Amino acid sequence: MRLPDQLQPGRVAPLGSATRDGGVNFAVFSEHATAIEVCLFDAEGQRELRRYPLHGPEDGIWHGFLPGARAGLVYGLRAHGPYEPERGHRFNPHKLLLDPQAREIVGRFGWRAEHHGYVLGDPEGPRSFDARDNALHALKARVAAALPGPDPRANAPHHATADLVIYEVHVKGFTRQLQAVPEALRGTYAGLAHPAAIAHLKRLGVNAVELLPIHYAIDEPHLADKGLPNYWGYNSLGFFCPDPRWAHAKDPADIRAEFRAMVQALHAAGIEVLLDVVYNHTPEGNEFGPTLHFRGLDNRAYYHLQPDDPSRCENWTGCGNTLNCAHPRVAQLVLDSLRCWVQEYGVDGFRFDLAPVLGRTKQGGYDPQAAFFTALRQDPVLGAVHLIAEPWDAGPNGYQVGHFPGRFLEWNDKYRDAARGYWLNTGVSRGEFARRFAASSDVFHHGGRRPTASVNFVSCHDGFTLRDLLSYSRKHNHANGEDNRDGRDNELCANLGVEGPTDDAAVTETRRRLQRALLATLAFSQGTPMLNAGDELGNTQGGNNNAYCQDNPTTWLDWPGADAELIDFVGRCFALRAELPLLRHTRWFSGPGAGQAHVHWLRADGGEMQASDWQVGGEGAFACALHAGPMPCERLLLCFNPEGESRRFVLPAGGWELLLDSSACSRASGGAVDVAGHSLVLLRGIDAKN
Repeated sequence: MRLPDQLQPGRVAPLGSATRDGGVNFAVFSEHATAIEVCLFDAEGQRELRRYPLHGPEDGIWHGFLPGARAGLVYGLRAHGPYEPERGHRFNPHKLLLDPQAREIVGRFGWRAEHHGYVLGDPEGPRSFDARDNALHALKARVAAALPGPDPRANAPHHATADLVIYEVHVKGFTRQLQAVPEALRGTYAGLAHPAAIAHLKRLGVNAVELLPIHYAIDEPHLADKGLPNYWGYNSLGFFCPDPRWAHAKDPADIRAEFRAMVQALHAAGIEVLLDVVYNHTPEGNEFGPTLHFRGLDNRAYYHLQPDDPSRCENWTGCGNTLNCAHPRVAQLVLDSLRCWVQEYGVDGFRFDLAPVLGRTKQGGYDPQAAFFTALRQDPVLGAVHLIAEPWDAGPNGYQVGHFPGRFLEWNDKYRDAARGYWLNTGVSRGEFARRFAASSDVFHHGGRRPTASVNFVSCHDGFTLRDLLSYSRKHNHANGEDNRDGRDNELCANLGVEGPTDDAAVTETRRRLQRALLATLAFSQGTPMLNAGDELGNTQGGNNNAYCQDNPTTWLDWPGADAELIDFVGRCFALRAELPLLRHTRWFSGPGAGQAHVHWLRADGGEMQASDWQVGGEGAFACALHAGPMPCERLLLCFNPEGESRRFVLPAGGWELLLDSSACSRASGGAVDVAGHSLVLLRGIDAKN
């Protein structure tokens, strides 16, 4: 195309680049810039063709319209303004910036000195100014065409929250070693959409996958120096763009299409897609980091800065910087990103990493009624998708479990620790375990919230796998290159007599029983269960409890070594959860006599648990009786025995049938059941059977 001399005035919405009226519209936010330029490049992003000043600003938006331009146009941004780090301003027009709203990103990022706005090694540090141009090596945006095809939400399953069974999984790790998937597709979005991958999810009874971050991410410099990747992806640079590392396709447009096709395939199987999203920090890091997008566009607006020294970033994330969602334009960016994934790709919900950051005020406190949460909850597109919070960050008063608003679900680490501690006999009382098993009413029963607000998990991507927490007494993270200093110390775990793999039959049997007891506990607890991918296979990471930088068999699911019997056991547990409404009740249970669904807690001898029984030291066995309403009604009984020896449980009056025995070694006779050590049994009242 023949390039005009200047841009026409554009529209202030939508932000980013968009085709319209036979051209391309550009709109970029910067509150403090004095000028912003759009820089056009050749298709490979190697040669700068033209610079155009944008018009504006109008309410902080710089805009322009390029007639005759089409999708596929490659561009970057340059922002002019004060370079006054002491006031929080770091404008440097010598640094080409990535459009924060880029749908497609071209180029390959490498850590280079000229990506920094200051001179690396200069005694002035970040107060110095680097005038070298980084455009040749900078990532660029590419104007994206609309994805073809029908509305990607048209066949979305829309599962009720109470019915969700979430499977936390890494796109690559799930299929990289799954031989039933064609080799070229293993470890990709297309691989996750393959019938063999979907068949496994259906076998488990999973109806929602929660994908570890798939936003365009880059590796941190300390990892790049060691030749290690950020495999987990919690370092998002492009909030609107699928990460090309997990794609079979190579062209950005084809990667977008592949991702949407994956969502559609999962939807067709009745499986929802949730994204783990990282809107709390960016790869620009602290004040010593590079200038890639936000820092160069408007450092003071996009990030929380220290009030007594704006040259320094607030680090409430542990990653160097903190995104300022208290600013309305930053909140708009996040909301635009969320809507993009729902409307353009068909995504069904989000898990927000370090979610308290989203509710941080200008002063740094956490406010559950922050403007961002209000905007999110009333948004006509986002108002119906699933919202899950990781309810802690590294800032002041950062532990906010139970303090998220509305229909947010929350990762419940109290459940994780109680479930592990109870079954490992590490001092967790029956009372604490019962509270967590019944959806943590002490945490979530307020403000109209439901039991489903508690996202229950025994393990997740961050920490030991289920097999490893029963095989190791300490972390083994040496492969991460930090002399075993990284990762959580004192994680609740036990090697049960031998550190790591063993041929000892007694240790192996104890591990087997505890694996199944913990998985059954997860499936039968009130709340929303989340299964860590690979736990159903008996997957191990060799004791590495922080395998974020291991893109190798350490983190790839070990399908060749999968425990088929364990997979079937997990599938049976979640099938029972789906079959029995009392295991996924939508309301809080009452006590006996209220005329509605209620719970009884029983000693092994059949008597009602009394106040003095809950904290009895050394006594772990007890039972949970669930009733759908006044008798006669559906009745379930769960017997828990974390002790090493078998315990006899006296059954309540009436007939009972054994539905599941986690050990396969328990025995029912007459009005009692002998529950094997380290195991759980589930029984149903025969008079309630259909």
